[in-house]
Amino acid sequence: MGGGVRRVVLDESVLFGCEDPTGKASLLPAAEYLFRKLRHSTIPTGISHRHDLSAQKASFLQGVAAQYSFDCFVLDASSTDDALNEIQLAWGDIGGSILYLVSYNNDALLPKLRTRDWLIVILGSIGQERADGLHHLHPCVDGGPAGEDSSMFYINKVEELPLTIFRLNKKGISNNVVTVGYIMKPSREEDFSKRGAFPMYPSQNGLIFMPLSFALPISSQLQEVDVVLHKATDEIMSIELNGSSELPNKITYTRGMQELGMYMERHPDICLIDPFNNIDPVVDRLKIQQILLGLEDINKPGCSKIRGPHFLKVDNFNEPNLVQTLSESKLSLPSIIKPQVACGVADAHSAIVFRVEDFKNLSVPLPAVIQEYVDHSSTLFKFYVLGEKVFYAVKKSTPNAGTLKKLCEKNELKPLIFDRHVCAINNPMILLHSLKSLPTGKEKQDLKDQSIDIKLVTDAASRLRRVLDLTIFGFDVVGMMKIQEGSGDHVIVDVNYLPSFKEVPDNVAIPAFWDAIKEKFESSKKKPTTNPN
Repeated sequence: MGGGVRRVVLDESVLFGCEDPTGKASLLPAAEYLFRKLRHSTIPTGISHRHDLSAQKASFLQGVAAQYSFDCFVLDASSTDDALNEIQLAWGDIGGSILYLVSYNNDALLPKLRTRDWLIVILGSIGQERADGLHHLHPCVDGGPAGEDSSMFYINKVEELPLTIFRLNKKGISNNVVTVGYIMKPSREEDFSKRGAFPMYPSQNGLIFMPLSFALPISSQLQEVDVVLHKATDEIMSIELNGSSELPNKITYTRGMQELGMYMERHPDICLIDPFNNIDPVVDRLKIQQILLGLEDINKPGCSKIRGPHFLKVDNFNEPNLVQTLSESKLSLPSIIKPQVACGVADAHSAIVFRVEDFKNLSVPLPAVIQEYVDHSSTLFKFYVLGEKVFYAVKKSTPNAGTLKKLCEKNELKPLIFDRHVCAINNPMILLHSLKSLPTGKEKQDLKDQSIDIKLVTDAASRLRRVLDLTIFGFDVVGMMKIQEGSGDHVIVDVNYLPSFKEVPDNVAIPAFWDAIKEKFESSKKKPTTNPN
């Protein structure tokens, strides 16, 4: 199987679920999971069915294939030669092997496919099951053990197929590839995958990606990889603030992510992007604000400055000296109020307040951070740090404070609450889904007046990368020349871990993404590790 798995064919037998009372066909949930994984894997995929399948089901499979950009073939023992010719015309000769997933051992068809060097994966309970629930990737010929060059394998769950492809590619391509397991919520994975970020066949710098699944034993999957890329913030259950900027907060993750974390602690030889503790400042707005204060060191007299927004931590919105405290913190209204906990909490909504009296009974969870609303002429600069490379994109943003006030005057300047479910008592508010729900400003955008000091921001990005010790992160910059009354302040208003960086063209961002992972892996190999066992 030199060259690894280059194409995949999925037999109808592993796809169909139970028919509904009207006889309408449907897919197994596991089949849809598999489609999502293969759709953007860079491995051409097809669906096959026998020639005597009902017209209704055949049409259904053709529709599914079109939906996922797959091919659809008729393939059975009576039409093997025609089907293979059709597959050859559709895919050409791109090297490697074709993997065929089927749920039964078809004695008439499978030997013909194996003579064409196809790899056969049979879904069912025939294989040798391990104690941890995963089948060995043991080949089997005619029901018995086979040698190294065998082409038949067994799996017990459809969800195991990506892992099987990964193992076969790792074995058949090269020992020099770096294997990357990744875990994040499905919508985020889809966003990355459709841009070609997670190929199952080696990237241009020698990375192979494997989706990790909490539906399978995580330890068995992690044994296969050199690097683990995660978005742990997707798996946060709760955060308990410790009240100290020096100590990490107590973050409770889902069971699957806890198991992953414990495995990584026992196997420090695997490169983790990034250690869970490194993410702590990004989920604590007070900590990130305090880190941004350290950027003052890179500012020079008479030049543009970069800083975080002015801020104030509050534990009680009814503090008697709130007006004075706001003034001492260089805060004026309107201001943005956000929970100190940045994610992982269901009620972590934010607000914009225009009048001091409206802090009373404000429904933003405490403790909270009151943050400066920076006039920025409706222009936002999104910066992305991918390893040692820094990219940015320009986006339209919310209006300046004066314009925002005018927009809200018809509602008596009531607070803007960014949460669709919140309900305040005796303090009516305007409810919005998020800051993105605000209208973008109509201020004239003159980029000459709003130019930023790229070197200054890049220096700040390098400083944050060292302090946070994160491989991939992003931050937003507002407050350019002439907008901050000639101050030239560049204000970093938000920092986030593993952003999608979708504003950067894919042909630039994705190779930089791969390079960042490869560089982190190579750097980790240079550091001595101690085995905790």
